[in-house]
Amino acid sequence: MAQQQAANTQYEKMTGEPIGRLILSLALPAVLSMLITNVYNIVDTAFVGRLGTSASGAVGIVFGFMAIIQAFGFMFGQGSGSIISRALGQKDLRRASIHASLGFVSAFTCGIVISVVCFSRLDQIVVMLGSTPTIAPYAKTYISFILMAAPFMCSSLTLNNILRYEGKAALGTVGLGTGALLNILGDMVFMFGFDMGIAGAGLSTALSEFTGWCVLLSMFLRGKTDTTLSSRFLREARVSYLLDIMATGFPCMLRQGLNSFTTVLLNTQCAVYGDAAVAGMSIATRASGFAFSIALGIGQGFQPVSGFNYGARKYARLREAYRFTAIASELVMALGCVVLVGFPAQVVQALRNDPEVIAVGGRALRLQGLAMLTLPPCVATEMLFQSTGQRLGASFLSALRNGLLLIPLLLLLANYRGLLGIEEAPPLAYVLSLPITMPCAWLFFHRLPKEDED
Repeated sequence: MAQQQAANTQYEKMTGEPIGRLILSLALPAVLSMLITNVYNIVDTAFVGRLGTSASGAVGIVFGFMAIIQAFGFMFGQGSGSIISRALGQKDLRRASIHASLGFVSAFTCGIVISVVCFSRLDQIVVMLGSTPTIAPYAKTYISFILMAAPFMCSSLTLNNILRYEGKAALGTVGLGTGALLNILGDMVFMFGFDMGIAGAGLSTALSEFTGWCVLLSMFLRGKTDTTLSSRFLREARVSYLLDIMATGFPCMLRQGLNSFTTVLLNTQCAVYGDAAVAGMSIATRASGFAFSIALGIGQGFQPVSGFNYGARKYARLREAYRFTAIASELVMALGCVVLVGFPAQVVQALRNDPEVIAVGGRALRLQGLAMLTLPPCVATEMLFQSTGQRLGASFLSALRNGLLLIPLLLLLANYRGLLGIEEAPPLAYVLSLPITMPCAWLFFHRLPKEDED
């Protein structure tokens, strides 16, 4: 009874509170989570950079592999989360809990499978990911610890997404924030205190992922959430439910999978020009991701609002929420890009003081900073389609920027302009995605009923 009352209170908040205040209140913990995670990524890159250019390049190599694990975590998390938010918008708590339990168990199982399969093929994997002969030993050491943590990493992302879609992103922030802060501390202790080098960075990541997982899981076990994780709900699950979760979350998996593929493709293209090129592009990607994470956090605050109100048939609020998200995230992105465009060399130098790395990373970072101003409306539209269950449209938009546009642009420009073309391909893909995405948003709202339905 108490849980049902809490769910009713949450429903009133999600469908009645002023849109701007609601989205910002949900976005703040999401932004904090993203910032903490990206601060860790930046600090980790800086720490590993002290071990040399090859070690720094290894971080970029393994980053591409981690995106594969994240792809499955996001698929089960976004898939179950989207269904959960719409179910809560319809006040169907039982259906929401079934999908939460099924999404979590599926993600954990998937992480185990990835770990077992990849451990037997480590040498081939690091080469496939784009390692040079000098980077490969560092990458192999680092990735071993990532595989140990794969089940926890994968299912943590699922738990965090379920919390976001419930409108309780603050609880997710506690889990992810705890893990990220422990990771930074662990890097200092294991890498330099115990002189473990790259192995220390990997061990720190594995331990922090497990700790964050424990914190997130405790939120569900202690009754802090609307949904419940329980074996009794798993017994009620059907194969069709799992297929529904995977189909709904597939656009997110596609986006993350393409992120991984294009990261590997970037690494292999850069490897032709040496370790400094791999390290420079890796640093540029992480630094630009830091600026993007703030705008993305606002978009994540929009997702539960979108799902709840779409499920409750409150279409006027959905339109208002989309407009607010696109404008607010654009303003935030503009502020972040000032630093990337104005001081790119200084940003790269702070992470790896190598003239060759600075030359590659600085130019790539400036170009990406300029082009990223086109991303907020695109991301808001992707999240709109994902949260309202528009599977085909969400899949297309997810594949657009980092797949249909970036892959051919990267291969073409790398062939005709060499390393300069590799630096230019990602920002050009960002810019070209805008005129394709916006008509999709217009068509969605044109087809949406003009009036709310009681």
